[in-house]
Amino acid sequence: MKVIGGHGGTPRHDTDSGNTDVSLPSELAALALRTRSLARSPITLYRSGFGRLLGSRMMMLEHTGRRSGQQRFVCLEVVERPAPNRLVIVSGFGERSQWFRNLQAHPACFVSTGGRDRVPATARMLSEDESAAALRRYQQAHPRAWKHLRGAIESTVGVPVNQLPMVELRLQE
Repeated sequence: MKVIGGHGGTPRHDTDSGNTDVSLPSELAALALRTRSLARSPITLYRSGFGRLLGSRMMMLEHTGRRSGQQRFVCLEVVERPAPNRLVIVSGFGERSQWFRNLQAHPACFVSTGGRDRVPATARMLSEDESAAALRRYQQAHPRAWKHLRGAIESTVGVPVNQLPMVELRLQE
């Protein structure tokens, strides 16, 4: 039995045709993305000083709400590290992600990753060409992770992933 995309993001099981749009791990990841408490659970680890347990491919971004001015937190995967003081992150929900929109309005932020907490950083939105190149490099470096991430994003947003906006974070050492 395979899980394939169903109406409204609900998985549909197909035991006859063998066709599959979304694998079970992708569908579980999509469920985690849609469940606020699951998606936000790593924040507690970072804020308690245990973020390093999530490894170097995860980070917590502390950013300023564009309307409220309040500090906001989100945990994201690091797509690549082009230099020791630079991280690239992707907005899987496109330009409608709140953290992405907040960084557009207020590029000053803080990054916690690995054993480093609240490092000041400045965000720069990558161009479409830069984002496409970074996505290709990610796909080549992490094909299995990309397969599940792509399936989770497509299942959650309901459209194919062709282009994803990316942000470069320049850490201020």
